[in-house]
Amino acid sequence: MPKVHPTPAADPRALAWEILRRVEEGGAFADALLGHRLAGSGFSARDQGLVTRLVYATIAWQGFLDHIAGAFSRRPVSELDPPVRTLLRLGLCQMCVLTRIPAFAAVDTSVRLARSFRGGAAAGLLNAVLRRAATGWRNVALPDRAIDPAGFLSVRWSHPRWLVERWVAAYGLDEAERLLQANNEAAPSVLRLNRMKGDAASLLARLRGAGVDAVPSRFAPCGVQLEQGAGPDALPGYDEGLFCAQGEASQLVALLVAPVPGARVLDACAAPGGKTTHLAELMDDRGEVVALDVHPRGVGRIVRLADRLGLSSVRAQVADASVWQPPGWRPGTPGPFDAILVDAPCSGLGTLRQHPEVKWRRTPSDVTTLAHLQRAVLSHVAAFVRPGGVLVYATCTLSREENEDVVAASLGADTGFVMDDPRPLLPEPARQLVGADGCLRTLPHRDGLDGFFAARLRRMDAGGKVPA
Repeated sequence: MPKVHPTPAADPRALAWEILRRVEEGGAFADALLGHRLAGSGFSARDQGLVTRLVYATIAWQGFLDHIAGAFSRRPVSELDPPVRTLLRLGLCQMCVLTRIPAFAAVDTSVRLARSFRGGAAAGLLNAVLRRAATGWRNVALPDRAIDPAGFLSVRWSHPRWLVERWVAAYGLDEAERLLQANNEAAPSVLRLNRMKGDAASLLARLRGAGVDAVPSRFAPCGVQLEQGAGPDALPGYDEGLFCAQGEASQLVALLVAPVPGARVLDACAAPGGKTTHLAELMDDRGEVVALDVHPRGVGRIVRLADRLGLSSVRAQVADASVWQPPGWRPGTPGPFDAILVDAPCSGLGTLRQHPEVKWRRTPSDVTTLAHLQRAVLSHVAAFVRPGGVLVYATCTLSREENEDVVAASLGADTGFVMDDPRPLLPEPARQLVGADGCLRTLPHRDGLDGFFAARLRRMDAGGKVPA
């Protein structure tokens, strides 16, 4: 990729463009890049916030912005060089989404940035398209809602058509639109208190004493929601291991496992370690949490997080959960684990507020491929659960193929598992998130949470009964 030499200390838009290019061309994730690049940017808190808003909004509204650009560009947007395309989207985002930024400023800064790339060859195109759009973008026609409702929603709320069609089929037109709209809003920053080192009240007091606006989470008992986007490593108590960053819906999953002190637990797909360490804390760090991940880098993240939080019961190792077996275990013998969590690799379509690039990368075939993998992992590790033990399956997606259908294949006399009601394990406010089928579901437009799914299964004994 040709290098750009932005001056981030002088212009937040230059850094935003750099990040957008790396997301578009290199397959990077915006949240990771923002955390890395802002840490050494020298920007004020205000400018860091601007970079963050520009990046997330430009990616989230990419489809809508390309539709607007297509009305004013003589060349199809898809045929533009990726650096030019991302800069055009960035300029349009400032006009059409972040409308407090004056149009003339969006045009001028975009053209100036274009002049820093390849001798300014694209500056004329950017100038012409953005100036025409500045006065006419509100008049660009959208697909007719009455004739093509999925096409309208796809453009108006900036999601790929295939995904819109699936969600309209699943939720109906009106609710699907609310979900699409919610996906384009920024997710809040949430911490999980390390219950081994304090309580929520003391953490809240410390954060507020440092000038950080923080409130208790609505559903998760150890959750603290930040009202401003400070990086967690810059907050008081980070080095002491008082908390880690973890979304509120994600925090509910370990509560469904409900491990007791002294238990032996397997976290089959564990990186980056939020749920692993939560399990260890729920066990008072007594017992063993075996954490598997197929990637060495992911295992490294688990180890570092457990170390920072002061947890000694985590045993992380590089392993593929679809083929791994516990040392010394033999097929046909009782499983060695009291509880197993399969937080399965998934399409991530419930986390579009945090990872808007995911919706532009996923395809229907990805969902099918991942569903096969999820079934393979779940069926393989199920043999390692002792009679009467617990198997929790969780994802951060909204796809039935990856959720209900995977769980259905793991239930019945032939599998040895039955559904187990998770509501008694959840705090009262979170019990409403469990449906009549006993599955936990969270949705951005209904609950203000990322889209998660979880089911708690219990293993029967050889006689087909659930041990007391």
